Amino acid sequence: MSSFQEVISRMPEDVYQRLKTAVEIGKWPDGSVLSSEQKESSLQAVLMWQALHVDNPEHMAVGKGGEIMMKSKAELLRQYSDEIEIARHKLD
Repeated sequence: MSSFQEVISRMPEDVYQRLKTAVEIGKWPDGSVLSSEQKESSLQAVLMWQALHVDNPEHMAVGKGGEIMMKSKAELLRQYSDEIEIARHKLD
């Protein structure tokens, strides 16, 4: 195992979530913008963490073993059809 992979394998999920959000929005939690180098290394860390830890990927993600996983439209509809509707209001 490479040292990068070892470090990422021990990275807590909350750190992974912060890196993932930073890559998605291009900013750190304090609002500062990620540099190109930070975005690239953070994305690599996010993808490696997903490859090591994610058993049930989102719509499209890197699953365990590095395989790219994509859910079909039918799978997504089934997944989200079970969600409970909290309230619906008619606007006049």
